[in-house]
Amino acid sequence: MSENILTADSLVKRYGDLTAVDDVSLAISAGETFGLLGPNGAGKTTAISMVCGLLKPNQGTVTVDGEPIATTSTRGRSAIGLVPQDLAIYPDLTGEENLRFFGHLYGMSGRSLAGRVAEVLELVGLSERKDDYSKEYSGGMKRRLNIGIGLLHRPKLLVLDEPTVGVDPQSRNAILESVESLSIEGMAVLYTTHYMEEAERLCDRVAIIDEGKLQAEGTRRELVSMVGEKDRVTISGTGKLAAAAEALRLIAGVTDASSSEQKIDVLATDASAILPELLASVTASGGSITGVDVEEPNLEAVFLHLTGKALRD
Repeated sequence: MSENILTADSLVKRYGDLTAVDDVSLAISAGETFGLLGPNGAGKTTAISMVCGLLKPNQGTVTVDGEPIATTSTRGRSAIGLVPQDLAIYPDLTGEENLRFFGHLYGMSGRSLAGRVAEVLELVGLSERKDDYSKEYSGGMKRRLNIGIGLLHRPKLLVLDEPTVGVDPQSRNAILESVESLSIEGMAVLYTTHYMEEAERLCDRVAIIDEGKLQAEGTRRELVSMVGEKDRVTISGTGKLAAAAEALRLIAGVTDASSSEQKIDVLATDASAILPELLASVTASGGSITGVDVEEPNLEAVFLHLTGKALRD
Protein backbone atom coordinates (compact mmCIF):
# COMPACT_ATOMS: atom_id res chain seq x y z
CA MET A 1 0.00 0.00 0.00
CA SER A 2 1.10 3.56 -0.68
CA GLU A 3 1.35 6.32 1.90
CA ASN A 4 -1.88 7.06 3.74
CA ILE A 5 -4.12 9.81 2.38
CA LEU A 6 -6.26 9.74 5.52
CA THR A 7 -5.03 9.10 9.05
CA ALA A 8 -7.59 9.45 11.84
CA ASP A 9 -6.15 8.66 15.24
CA SER A 10 -8.16 7.82 18.41
CA LEU A 11 -11.23 9.93 17.61
CA VAL A 12 -13.72 10.45 20.45
CA LYS A 13 -16.95 12.44 20.36
CA ARG A 14 -19.21 12.84 23.38
CA TYR A 15 -22.62 14.46 23.77
CA GLY A 16 -23.08 14.76 27.50
CA ASP A 17 -23.13 11.23 28.90
CA LEU A 18 -23.40 9.70 25.43
CA THR A 19 -20.18 8.68 23.68
CA ALA A 20 -21.15 8.67 20.00
CA VAL A 21 -17.64 7.76 18.75
CA ASP A 22 -15.29 5.92 21.06
CA ASP A 23 -11.57 5.74 20.20
CA VAL A 24 -11.94 5.24 16.43
CA SER A 25 -8.80 5.13 14.27
CA LEU A 26 -8.77 4.86 10.46
CA ALA A 27 -6.09 4.86 7.78
CA ILE A 28 -6.78 4.88 4.02
CA SER A 29 -4.21 4.93 1.24
CA ALA A 30 -4.41 6.21 -2.33
CA GLY A 31 -6.45 3.97 -4.61
CA GLU A 32 -8.15 2.22 -1.70
CA THR A 33 -11.87 2.03 -0.96
CA PHE A 34 -12.48 1.68 2.76
CA GLY A 35 -15.90 0.78 4.12
CA LEU A 36 -17.35 1.85 7.45
CA LEU A 37 -20.09 -0.72 8.00
CA GLY A 38 -22.67 -0.49 10.74
CA PRO A 39 -26.38 -0.02 11.51
CA ASN A 40 -28.11 3.35 11.70
CA GLY A 41 -26.98 5.17 14.86
CA ALA A 42 -23.66 3.32 15.05
CA GLY A 43 -21.58 6.51 14.82
CA LYS A 44 -20.68 6.46 11.12
CA THR A 45 -21.84 10.00 10.27
CA THR A 46 -20.34 11.45 13.45
CA ALA A 47 -17.00 9.83 12.62
CA ILE A 48 -16.85 11.18 9.06
CA SER A 49 -17.96 14.62 10.23
CA MET A 50 -14.82 14.72 12.37
CA VAL A 51 -12.73 13.42 9.46
CA CYS A 52 -14.01 16.28 7.27
CA GLY A 53 -13.48 18.98 9.89
CA LEU A 54 -17.19 19.65 10.36
CA LEU A 55 -17.27 18.44 13.94
CA LYS A 56 -14.66 18.98 16.62
CA PRO A 57 -13.57 15.77 18.37
CA ASN A 58 -13.25 15.66 22.14
CA GLN A 59 -10.07 13.69 21.56
CA GLY A 60 -8.01 12.56 18.59
CA THR A 61 -6.50 13.97 15.41
CA VAL A 62 -7.11 13.82 11.66
CA THR A 63 -4.69 14.42 8.78
CA VAL A 64 -5.58 14.31 5.07
CA ASP A 65 -2.80 14.26 2.49
CA GLY A 66 -0.37 15.25 5.24
CA GLU A 67 -2.36 18.28 6.42
CA PRO A 68 -4.09 18.49 9.83
CA ILE A 69 -7.88 18.86 9.71
CA ALA A 70 -9.69 21.06 12.23
CA THR A 71 -13.01 22.90 12.53
CA THR A 72 -11.17 26.18 13.09
CA SER A 73 -9.22 26.12 9.82
CA THR A 74 -9.83 25.42 6.12
CA ARG A 75 -6.29 24.09 5.80
CA GLY A 76 -6.25 20.66 4.20
CA ARG A 77 -9.96 20.52 3.48
CA SER A 78 -9.50 21.23 -0.24
CA ALA A 79 -8.19 17.66 -0.51
CA ILE A 80 -11.56 16.29 0.66
CA GLY A 81 -14.70 15.71 -1.38
CA LEU A 82 -17.74 15.15 0.84
CA VAL A 83 -20.95 13.56 -0.41
CA PRO A 84 -23.39 13.96 2.51
CA GLN A 85 -26.35 11.73 3.20
CA ASP A 86 -28.70 14.70 2.83
CA LEU A 87 -28.69 16.09 -0.71
CA ALA A 88 -26.60 19.25 -1.18
CA ILE A 89 -27.80 20.49 -4.56
CA TYR A 90 -29.82 23.48 -5.80
CA PRO A 91 -33.18 22.38 -7.26
CA ASP A 92 -33.64 25.48 -9.43
CA LEU A 93 -30.31 24.99 -11.21
CA THR A 94 -29.69 22.48 -13.98
CA GLY A 95 -27.31 19.61 -13.41
CA GLU A 96 -24.57 21.44 -15.32
CA GLU A 97 -25.26 24.71 -13.49
CA ASN A 98 -25.01 22.96 -10.13
CA LEU A 99 -21.59 21.61 -11.06
CA ARG A 100 -20.41 24.97 -12.39
CA PHE A 101 -21.59 26.74 -9.23
CA PHE A 102 -19.76 24.37 -6.91
CA GLY A 103 -16.75 24.44 -9.22
CA HIS A 104 -16.48 28.20 -8.70
CA LEU A 105 -16.65 27.65 -4.94
CA TYR A 106 -13.70 25.29 -5.32
CA GLY A 107 -11.82 28.07 -7.16
CA MET A 108 -12.14 26.48 -10.60
CA SER A 109 -12.90 28.50 -13.73
CA GLY A 110 -12.60 28.72 -17.50
CA ARG A 111 -11.79 25.79 -19.75
CA SER A 112 -10.53 23.61 -16.93
CA LEU A 113 -13.87 23.90 -15.15
CA ALA A 114 -15.88 23.31 -18.33
CA GLY A 115 -13.81 20.26 -19.18
CA ARG A 116 -14.10 18.82 -15.68
CA VAL A 117 -17.88 19.41 -15.58
CA ALA A 118 -18.24 17.43 -18.81
CA GLU A 119 -16.07 14.62 -17.41
CA VAL A 120 -18.07 14.40 -14.20
CA LEU A 121 -21.41 14.45 -16.00
CA GLU A 122 -20.22 11.49 -18.07
CA LEU A 123 -18.88 9.67 -15.02
CA VAL A 124 -22.17 9.89 -13.09
CA GLY A 125 -24.32 9.23 -16.17
CA LEU A 126 -26.04 12.61 -16.42
CA SER A 127 -24.65 14.00 -19.68
CA GLU A 128 -27.98 13.64 -21.48
CA ARG A 129 -29.86 15.38 -18.62
CA LYS A 130 -27.33 18.14 -17.93
CA ASP A 131 -29.70 20.92 -19.10
CA ASP A 132 -32.66 19.77 -16.97
CA TYR A 133 -33.39 21.38 -13.62
CA SER A 134 -32.23 19.12 -10.81
CA LYS A 135 -35.69 19.36 -9.19
CA GLU A 136 -36.92 17.33 -12.18
CA TYR A 137 -34.41 14.54 -11.50
CA SER A 138 -35.35 11.22 -9.92
CA GLY A 139 -34.02 10.45 -6.46
CA GLY A 140 -31.23 8.33 -7.93
CA MET A 141 -30.21 11.06 -10.38
CA LYS A 142 -30.05 13.60 -7.57
CA ARG A 143 -27.79 11.22 -5.63
CA ARG A 144 -25.52 10.86 -8.65
CA LEU A 145 -25.33 14.64 -9.08
CA ASN A 146 -24.47 14.88 -5.39
CA ILE A 147 -21.56 12.49 -5.96
CA GLY A 148 -20.46 14.46 -9.02
CA ILE A 149 -20.22 17.64 -6.95
CA GLY A 150 -17.94 15.85 -4.47
CA LEU A 151 -15.73 14.63 -7.32
CA LEU A 152 -15.50 17.90 -9.21
CA HIS A 153 -12.23 19.24 -7.77
CA ARG A 154 -10.42 15.87 -7.97
CA PRO A 155 -10.09 15.37 -4.21
CA LYS A 156 -7.45 13.10 -2.75
CA LEU A 157 -10.09 11.73 -0.34
CA LEU A 158 -13.74 11.21 -1.29
CA VAL A 159 -16.12 10.65 1.63
CA LEU A 160 -19.51 9.13 0.82
CA ASP A 161 -22.10 8.92 3.59
CA GLU A 162 -24.74 6.29 2.77
CA PRO A 163 -25.01 7.44 -0.89
CA THR A 164 -27.60 4.84 -1.96
CA VAL A 165 -30.21 5.41 0.75
CA GLY A 166 -33.70 5.70 -0.71
CA VAL A 167 -32.84 5.12 -4.38
CA ASP A 168 -34.26 2.58 -6.80
CA PRO A 169 -32.24 -0.57 -7.67
CA GLN A 170 -31.19 0.72 -11.12
CA SER A 171 -29.88 4.01 -9.74
CA ARG A 172 -28.22 2.20 -6.86
CA ASN A 173 -26.31 0.00 -9.27
CA ALA A 174 -25.27 3.05 -11.31
CA ILE A 175 -23.94 4.71 -8.14
CA LEU A 176 -22.00 1.60 -7.16
CA GLU A 177 -20.48 1.36 -10.65
CA SER A 178 -19.37 4.99 -10.39
CA VAL A 179 -17.74 4.37 -7.01
CA GLU A 180 -16.00 1.24 -8.32
CA SER A 181 -14.23 3.32 -10.97
CA LEU A 182 -12.85 5.89 -8.51
CA SER A 183 -10.04 3.83 -7.00
CA ILE A 184 -8.67 3.28 -10.50
CA GLU A 185 -7.96 7.03 -10.59
CA GLY A 186 -5.92 6.69 -7.38
CA MET A 187 -8.51 8.34 -5.16
CA ALA A 188 -8.89 7.26 -1.54
CA VAL A 189 -12.56 6.56 -0.78
CA LEU A 190 -14.25 6.38 2.63
CA TYR A 191 -17.66 4.76 2.18
CA THR A 192 -20.21 4.44 4.97
CA THR A 193 -23.11 2.02 4.63
CA HIS A 194 -25.41 -0.28 6.52
CA TYR A 195 -25.77 -2.51 3.45
CA MET A 196 -23.47 -5.50 3.83
CA GLU A 197 -23.58 -6.33 0.11
CA GLU A 198 -22.30 -2.84 -0.80
CA ALA A 199 -19.33 -3.18 1.53
CA GLU A 200 -18.50 -6.60 0.09
CA ARG A 201 -18.78 -5.37 -3.50
CA LEU A 202 -16.89 -2.08 -3.23
CA CYS A 203 -14.43 -2.13 -0.38
CA ASP A 204 -10.83 -3.30 -0.22
CA ARG A 205 -11.04 -3.18 3.58
CA VAL A 206 -13.97 -2.85 5.95
CA ALA A 207 -14.27 -1.61 9.51
CA ILE A 208 -17.29 -2.81 11.46
CA ILE A 209 -18.62 -0.14 13.82
CA ASP A 210 -21.32 -0.54 16.45
CA GLU A 211 -22.31 1.74 19.33
CA GLY A 212 -19.49 4.10 18.44
CA LYS A 213 -16.71 1.50 18.65
CA LEU A 214 -14.75 -0.28 15.94
CA GLN A 215 -15.37 -3.97 16.48
CA ALA A 216 -12.97 -5.24 13.80
CA GLU A 217 -11.19 -4.12 10.62
CA GLY A 218 -9.65 -5.90 7.64
CA THR A 219 -10.37 -7.42 4.25
CA ARG A 220 -13.50 -9.53 3.92
CA ARG A 221 -11.37 -12.67 4.02
CA GLU A 222 -9.53 -11.48 7.13
CA LEU A 223 -12.76 -10.62 8.93
CA VAL A 224 -14.33 -13.94 8.05
CA SER A 225 -11.27 -15.87 9.22
CA MET A 226 -11.40 -14.08 12.59
CA VAL A 227 -14.65 -15.86 13.42
CA GLY A 228 -13.71 -19.19 11.89
CA GLU A 229 -16.19 -19.16 9.01
CA LYS A 230 -15.45 -21.51 6.09
CA ASP A 231 -16.35 -21.56 2.41
CA ARG A 232 -18.85 -24.23 1.40
CA VAL A 233 -18.46 -26.00 -1.95
CA THR A 234 -21.13 -28.31 -3.35
CA ILE A 235 -19.95 -30.49 -6.23
CA SER A 236 -22.79 -32.25 -8.02
CA GLY A 237 -22.02 -35.33 -10.08
CA THR A 238 -22.06 -39.06 -10.60
CA GLY A 239 -19.56 -41.90 -10.38
CA LYS A 240 -17.18 -42.65 -7.51
CA LEU A 241 -18.14 -39.71 -5.29
CA ALA A 242 -17.23 -41.44 -2.00
CA ALA A 243 -13.70 -42.05 -3.23
CA ALA A 244 -13.52 -38.48 -4.52
CA ALA A 245 -14.58 -37.08 -1.12
CA GLU A 246 -11.87 -39.14 0.57
CA ALA A 247 -9.27 -37.72 -1.84
CA LEU A 248 -10.50 -34.15 -1.30
CA ARG A 249 -9.92 -34.42 2.44
CA LEU A 250 -6.18 -34.73 1.74
CA ILE A 251 -5.96 -31.39 -0.09
CA ALA A 252 -4.43 -28.49 1.85
CA GLY A 253 -7.11 -25.98 2.81
CA VAL A 254 -9.92 -28.54 2.96
CA THR A 255 -11.26 -29.05 6.48
CA ASP A 256 -13.98 -31.55 5.62
CA ALA A 257 -15.49 -33.39 2.65
CA SER A 258 -18.43 -35.76 2.63
CA SER A 259 -20.41 -37.46 -0.11
CA SER A 260 -24.10 -38.24 -0.49
CA GLU A 261 -26.27 -39.20 -3.43
CA GLN A 262 -25.06 -37.23 -6.47
CA LYS A 263 -23.04 -34.60 -4.58
CA ILE A 264 -19.99 -33.87 -2.45
CA ASP A 265 -20.05 -31.21 0.29
CA VAL A 266 -16.70 -29.54 1.01
CA LEU A 267 -15.62 -27.07 3.72
CA ALA A 268 -12.50 -25.05 2.87
CA THR A 269 -10.69 -21.95 4.13
CA ASP A 270 -10.29 -20.35 0.68
CA ALA A 271 -12.30 -22.29 -1.88
CA SER A 272 -11.66 -19.99 -4.83
CA ALA A 273 -7.90 -20.51 -4.55
CA ILE A 274 -8.08 -24.31 -4.58
CA LEU A 275 -11.19 -24.88 -6.72
CA PRO A 276 -9.27 -26.09 -9.83
CA GLU A 277 -7.43 -28.61 -7.64
CA LEU A 278 -10.71 -29.80 -6.10
CA LEU A 279 -12.32 -30.39 -9.48
CA ALA A 280 -9.24 -32.14 -10.88
CA SER A 281 -9.15 -34.42 -7.86
CA VAL A 282 -12.80 -35.43 -8.25
CA THR A 283 -12.26 -36.29 -11.89
CA ALA A 284 -9.06 -38.22 -11.13
CA SER A 285 -10.91 -40.23 -8.47
CA GLY A 286 -13.55 -41.43 -10.92
CA GLY A 287 -16.22 -38.81 -10.42
CA SER A 288 -18.09 -37.04 -13.20
CA ILE A 289 -18.94 -33.40 -12.39
CA THR A 290 -22.33 -31.95 -13.41
CA GLY A 291 -22.32 -28.75 -11.35
CA VAL A 292 -20.39 -26.66 -8.81
CA ASP A 293 -21.68 -24.15 -6.27
CA VAL A 294 -19.43 -22.06 -3.99
CA GLU A 295 -20.92 -20.24 -1.01
CA GLU A 296 -18.57 -17.84 0.76
CA PRO A 297 -19.38 -16.54 4.27
CA ASN A 298 -20.43 -12.89 4.32
CA LEU A 299 -19.98 -9.88 6.55
CA GLU A 300 -23.46 -10.33 7.99
CA ALA A 301 -22.23 -13.46 9.77
CA VAL A 302 -19.16 -11.60 11.04
CA PHE A 303 -21.26 -8.70 12.32
CA LEU A 304 -23.63 -11.07 14.10
CA HIS A 305 -20.69 -12.87 15.72
CA LEU A 306 -18.98 -9.67 16.89
CA THR A 307 -22.01 -7.73 18.12
CA GLY A 308 -24.57 -10.41 18.93
CA LYS A 309 -27.16 -8.83 16.63
CA ALA A 310 -28.05 -8.62 12.97
CA LEU A 311 -26.72 -5.71 10.95
CA ARG A 312 -30.12 -4.02 10.57
CA ASP A 313 -31.23 -4.42 14.22
